Amino acid sequence: MVKEELDKAVYSYSSTSESNELEEENKLLRETVDQLRNEVEKFKRPALLVAEVGDVVWKHERRYIVIKVPNGNMFYVEVADGIGDLVPGESVLVEQKNLTVVEKVSSTKRFPVEQFVILEKPTVTWQEVGGLQQQIEELKEVIELPLKSPELFKKVGITPPKGILLYGPPGTGKTLLAKAVAHSTNSTFIEVVGSELVQKFIGEGAKLVKEIFQLARDKAPSIIFIDELDALASKRVDMGTSGEREVQRTFMQLLAEIDGFKSLGNVKLIGCTNRRDILDEAVIRPGRLDRLIEVPHPSKEGLREIFKIHTRTMKLERKADTEKILDKMVNFSGAEVKAAVTEAGYFAIRANRTIVKESDFFKAIVKVRRSEENEGKDYIGMFG
Repeated sequence: MVKEELDKAVYSYSSTSESNELEEENKLLRETVDQLRNEVEKFKRPALLVAEVGDVVWKHERRYIVIKVPNGNMFYVEVADGIGDLVPGESVLVEQKNLTVVEKVSSTKRFPVEQFVILEKPTVTWQEVGGLQQQIEELKEVIELPLKSPELFKKVGITPPKGILLYGPPGTGKTLLAKAVAHSTNSTFIEVVGSELVQKFIGEGAKLVKEIFQLARDKAPSIIFIDELDALASKRVDMGTSGEREVQRTFMQLLAEIDGFKSLGNVKLIGCTNRRDILDEAVIRPGRLDRLIEVPHPSKEGLREIFKIHTRTMKLERKADTEKILDKMVNFSGAEVKAAVTEAGYFAIRANRTIVKESDFFKAIVKVRRSEENEGKDYIGMFG
């Protein structure tokens, strides 16, 4: 009798435990099914469009706005209840079918242009720029002085140049000069390549130029450095291709932005090119990039300064004749001098030395010069 009651109790406990486990499992399965159903509903739900507010209009105590969708079309639409204040220029989410505004995008503005530019605070000082004393003085007058002492120009009654053009052979220090003046004025340095301003779709390049200048104003004091300016501002020709027309549209936007600068604003423009001869005269006329600064190959004294800068942390053998080394570097650019110094260091490392010998520099100079000559032959072979 006792055994039967004990068996019943065990059976009852086992059944209850199994029932609880099944209920828990069913609950978990229901939650999984609900989650999957919600995911399916998300996939079926149409996406919302991102649009820009153009204007806000009140009519019969109802609010309407003019929106601009990504393809450039503009629409007069209603606003759903519960949307806060809207101002022109803000981004909103609109329903695809009737374009009703259903949500306001966060007002935190992020420039998509930042993916096309290099944004930095340079650490290059004037002491790191060698052989370009005349160019440094001109940059200080045109860029540094207006940013540091704008009141001086007001007292004299003149307006400083809006921008400058640095032109000369590759590797002569044009970018280095721009970074040094940005550092000396504690300015944000915005570097962009001219070819990247020309976009695939109509109007995108012009919009990108506009946003770059707006970014510069918001980050002021700032310096916009456009490398390879000739890719964007070359002489205009009468061509009917859509690509040529888009380049011209982008170029015209650049000119419009330069003309729109306040004369004593905290944004300056520095253009850079290796081909001064093919630039459109419109971009270098007075009032735009009206100060042209040539950055040529360094002189013998310039080579000495550049060599000293790049070897200041190196251990050179005492009998190394610097003048002999410099004589072998005739017609070298600043970048080639740096490359030769680096190669000389590698020759010392390969020989398990920490002291760099004069012979290391001679071998390095031959290697750099031969590399330059081979590049020239490759270029002639491609286009000659």
